[in-house]
Amino acid sequence: MAGMNAMEKKLAEYKCDTNEAICLKLVRFPEDVEDESTTFHPEYSHQLYGDDEVAFGYKGLQIQLYYTAGNLNTLFKVKYTSKVSEKFDCVEPDNVEGKIREIIPPGFTSNTDDFVALLEKEANFRPFGSLLHTYTVHGGEDGEDITYQIYKADMACPGFREYHARLQTFLMWFIETASFIDVDDERWTYFLVFEKYNKDGETLYATAAYMTVYNYYVYPDKTRPRVSQMLVLPPFQGEGHGAQLLEAVHRFYCTSPLVQDITAEDPSESYVKLRDFVLVKLCQPLSSFAPEQLSQGFSDAMATEAREKLKINKKHARRVYEILRLRVTDMSDEEKAKSYRLEVKRRLFGPYKKNQREMVKMKKCLRPEELASHISQMDTELQHQELEKSYQELLADYRRVIERLARI
Repeated sequence: MAGMNAMEKKLAEYKCDTNEAICLKLVRFPEDVEDESTTFHPEYSHQLYGDDEVAFGYKGLQIQLYYTAGNLNTLFKVKYTSKVSEKFDCVEPDNVEGKIREIIPPGFTSNTDDFVALLEKEANFRPFGSLLHTYTVHGGEDGEDITYQIYKADMACPGFREYHARLQTFLMWFIETASFIDVDDERWTYFLVFEKYNKDGETLYATAAYMTVYNYYVYPDKTRPRVSQMLVLPPFQGEGHGAQLLEAVHRFYCTSPLVQDITAEDPSESYVKLRDFVLVKLCQPLSSFAPEQLSQGFSDAMATEAREKLKINKKHARRVYEILRLRVTDMSDEEKAKSYRLEVKRRLFGPYKKNQREMVKMKKCLRPEELASHISQMDTELQHQELEKSYQELLADYRRVIERLARI
């Protein structure tokens, strides 16, 4: 930091990490408001505060965004110990509050007492839409099972539009490339997970997770639901809700003859792992995926049965086959291991082969030095190394799915 003058040093003290400054809460009881252990923080705030995720102009900055657990009524408050403009002329603090106002809908309160009063109304809150599935997760504080319910909703549900506007603000903090959707487009369907809990002898509901699905039209008379965004709120992560939600959505669409298959928009690595687990779990009872069929290789019967019964496309069915085949293959048997490895590598090699075909086409129109640089990029030895690396990574992912299945 050499060369920083005294003024710059002073100003540097007024920088705050926005991921730390933003304090989020899902509040059930009045005492949660002051309880540090119920606070969680964003993973991302770059969409509002720039790539460095820093707010300038405040010391001890705290941006409180507290939500009632069910209906997500919002408390929004900005606190700090000192502000730069009170000490220095000509230096303006960032408009921290204005940035948050851009994403949270109007109707919030900035008064903690008013917010606590809103908690009383939570007893009247009921989940939106129609109930699809109920399940339990073991182990509350007293070791009792906790009940969760999955609902399907749309904008026609009274009050849902306003609720969704509050809910989607969480996307900004937990999905790196999040964007708000056009809620006036009727092809969106919403799936929500709620926890049922007791408070003073009454049953209440807390928002735990949600997913948006867009129903694309497929000629001539089908639709292709595409998972757009999926978020399990941080207090509920690591409990299997993502898998429950995705499975419930598949089961919901399975029954419709008009649905072609279910896809996902730009899926993250963690979503792909989740999907592998859910699809394998759904496919293992199918007759075409029986152990004796797996050793014969990937078949049209598998692709067809997965699509017709579970709305799984061919590419995903192929991954399911590879995972289930790995599970029944004795990898300590060299012959069996080699047979498995070659089959998976053949699929992985597809893109390289395509590349080589394109090279042959390019040869006709490239100057020799351009060709040399392209050919060196396609060095066979390098290809083999890349292929082996991809294969080992895939194997590690597949084994994680198999371990998770074993825990069911």
